[in-house]
Amino acid sequence: MGHSQADKARSRQRILATASRQIREDGLQSLSIARLMKSANLTHGGFYCHFANRDVLVTEALAEALRDGSKSAHKAGGDRSLRAIARSYLSRAHRDIPANGCAIASLGGEAARENGDARAVMTAHITRFFEAIEEAVDGHPAAHERALAIVSMMVGALTLSRVADNAVLSDEILRAARQAALALGEPGQTPAL
Repeated sequence: MGHSQADKARSRQRILATASRQIREDGLQSLSIARLMKSANLTHGGFYCHFANRDVLVTEALAEALRDGSKSAHKAGGDRSLRAIARSYLSRAHRDIPANGCAIASLGGEAARENGDARAVMTAHITRFFEAIEEAVDGHPAAHERALAIVSMMVGALTLSRVADNAVLSDEILRAARQAALALGEPGQTPAL
């Protein structure tokens, strides 16, 4: 008996959701089709009914991970001010649960080594992040340049805070980046470090 298109769509979405979590937790290179399909409670052979190959899966799972990270950020509150974004993004909660957070910080380095499609997906998402921050600092005479600097600093700070094996240092990284992001967002201000 065949499966309905709705069943097939649900299975495909389950694969993508599982892959999205897996790559944010363990990285793009960790994505094993056999492990993924077992985690999704589907057969290994069924994978090819949904995806042409692993590269296609990686690209689509990366897109899903980026969407999930954005959804989590938007659920954190409707306030899209720079203060609210920096407080949420540069938080202990975000640092400590990479599987639910920003895939740019979790996967950016690996995505740079992937095929063009994965990089294109990441670039589009990064561009939207720049635009959101530019909107948050709207009115600043150099809003675009400030947004580029703020996003770059926030992603780097989150990454470094996750790498640091010293909790005090990790918290200091987050705090310093929050303060610098806010200073960069203020007209006429430069961050005091």
